[in-house]
Amino acid sequence: MTDLDLSKLKIEKTRTVSSPRRRSRKYIWISVAAVAIIAVLYISGVLSPAVDVKSAPVSVVYPSQTFTKLNASGYVVAQRKAALAAKATGRLVWLGVQEGSHVQKGQVIARLENEDVSAVQAQADANLATSRAAYDQSAANVVNAKSALEQAQAELADSKLNIDRMKDLLARGIVAKSDYDSADARYKKALASVEGTKSQIRASSAAMAGSRSGIRASEAALKGAEVNVEYTLIRAPFDAVVLTKNADLGDIVTPIGASVEAKAAVVTIADMGSLEVEADVSESNLGLVKEGQPCELQLDALPDLRFRGVVATIVPTADRSKASVMVKVRFIDMDKRILPEMSAKVAFLEHEVRPGEDKPRLGVNPSAVVKRGGKQAVFIIKDGKAYETPVTLGGSLGEWVEVTSGLKAGDKVATGPVDKLRNGTKVKETAE
Repeated sequence: MTDLDLSKLKIEKTRTVSSPRRRSRKYIWISVAAVAIIAVLYISGVLSPAVDVKSAPVSVVYPSQTFTKLNASGYVVAQRKAALAAKATGRLVWLGVQEGSHVQKGQVIARLENEDVSAVQAQADANLATSRAAYDQSAANVVNAKSALEQAQAELADSKLNIDRMKDLLARGIVAKSDYDSADARYKKALASVEGTKSQIRASSAAMAGSRSGIRASEAALKGAEVNVEYTLIRAPFDAVVLTKNADLGDIVTPIGASVEAKAAVVTIADMGSLEVEADVSESNLGLVKEGQPCELQLDALPDLRFRGVVATIVPTADRSKASVMVKVRFIDMDKRILPEMSAKVAFLEHEVRPGEDKPRLGVNPSAVVKRGGKQAVFIIKDGKAYETPVTLGGSLGEWVEVTSGLKAGDKVATGPVDKLRNGTKVKETAE
């Protein structure tokens, strides 16, 4: 075994052995730093547990909600509505409207084939013209006969004077018998002419009366033909808008719809000025509604608008299956965007909406408001944390309080318990 060189064994002076006191001080500083980091993380909310809070959105509130007595839902319905069909059966050959077309009262909007009835109408019109011509001719004959009668009567009067003179002269032997005979013949001829003219007048008058009867018969026939032609025309009964088109060119249209492929109604129209909301009101709440009561109407299709209305009719019968009564509310302010069958909500008000009460306002639940340092604030919830936000409040809006600044519609705020919240607190929200 090799002898160990003990001279090489030595302790290096550059190495120092830490004392227990120095090691303890190091551990203390590490612990302090760890506690400080944990405290900062806790205060910042990283390590703090989430606070369970209730939340509610900042909403647009109308002042009318504070004096609403009752709410109901219903649908927009046209009070004047018609399904137009022909009174005759035939093939549709012309249609002059489509959905959305505006029509005037009496306007022809469709026509069925009508060549046969149109021909009958033309024939009746020609017969009427013939009857009128015959009447005019009879009337002219009467006029001419009356003129001839006047001439014949004048001739009769002259011949009467002449025959009387000739009779006196013949008795005194001044004239010959032949002259008297000539005067007598002239008198008899004038007398016959008068009688003949009178007969002609009577005949012409009878013919004129017959022509007058013929005119009445022809007019009746023409009227019947015109009615038959009118049956093939479909007219608008009032000013309206076309809602639906139910038939196309070539379809058979019949008022009774006996055939499977036959169409009854060609178009459906509605008077857009007669739109009303029909809402069902519970029998138990009917005492809160009366005719003439002001209302506010909201359509699901136009959620940002409110329309003024008034109770027009309370239908005097109840629906036993729903235990409700239908109430019809008339629009005061019409809008072309309001369409039949739209769903609507009706607010029955205590009084009419006054100036300034028709504008929407921002509202927040009063329980969301806290006072910090003499100022009012709310906690907006965003990304799982609550952030303190100063706000300026207005007056009361029923169950809400008006917010004039600091928030916008749709913001979500904490409503309780807000006393446990600080700016940046982690929260776990539950909607109210």
